[in-house]
Amino acid sequence: MEDILSRIDLGALPAHVAIIMDGNGRWAQRLGRARIEGHRLAIPAVRAAVEAAIELGIPFLTLYAFSTENWQRPAEEVKGLMRLLYYVMEEEEEQLIQQGVRLHVIGNLELLPTEVRQRLEIALRRTAAGTRLTLTLALSYGARQDILQAVRALALAVQQHLLLPEEVDERVFRSFLWTRDLPDPELLIRTSGEQRLSNFLLWESAYTELVFLPVLWPDFRREHFYQAVWEFQQRERRFGRVLS
Repeated sequence: MEDILSRIDLGALPAHVAIIMDGNGRWAQRLGRARIEGHRLAIPAVRAAVEAAIELGIPFLTLYAFSTENWQRPAEEVKGLMRLLYYVMEEEEEQLIQQGVRLHVIGNLELLPTEVRQRLEIALRRTAAGTRLTLTLALSYGARQDILQAVRALALAVQQHLLLPEEVDERVFRSFLWTRDLPDPELLIRTSGEQRLSNFLLWESAYTELVFLPVLWPDFRREHFYQAVWEFQQRERRFGRVLS
């Protein structure tokens, strides 16, 4: 770990890292366990990502925790995931406060069970003073769904004469997205070896550097985070321009 840390340029860090936490089910199945066990035993990986971001001084970390498509999974698995989310909020809240982490949530939260929403609201309120890291959980989140709800809200604003069509630019459109309070991610990590975005931050990732790791999420540790950041720093980011 020390070797990869020493190679990271602390003056050229991504301000916002997003992670697609993939591979929990496959990890559990390889060991002959129920899929929910893979999710439960992935909690140390979340801690590792948070600790690594804090150690490096990265101010924004977003985790794809539950997608809109995940509602289509077997009912028992969904119930287990919701129970696990409630448990994690209870168990990790004090640690987040001590670490100076501010919790933030994006997604269609109305679909979450009432008790989970209420527990999230408590955690959001209690961690609001955190200044070291903004940890965003994407829950009941889908990028296409976010874009659609933004379009509907934007159309309504135009219909109500709150906006003129010619006033709508990228900045205005972005203000209607769930992610409006976050900078675009500069680095997006996906574990498990899969190489796709899976409906995650599609608008925001136009110029994001993508790093795909073969490790399954429950096996993810701080050195994997550091490796992804180091790989990010090896990229030449041109944003469509030709650099001299």
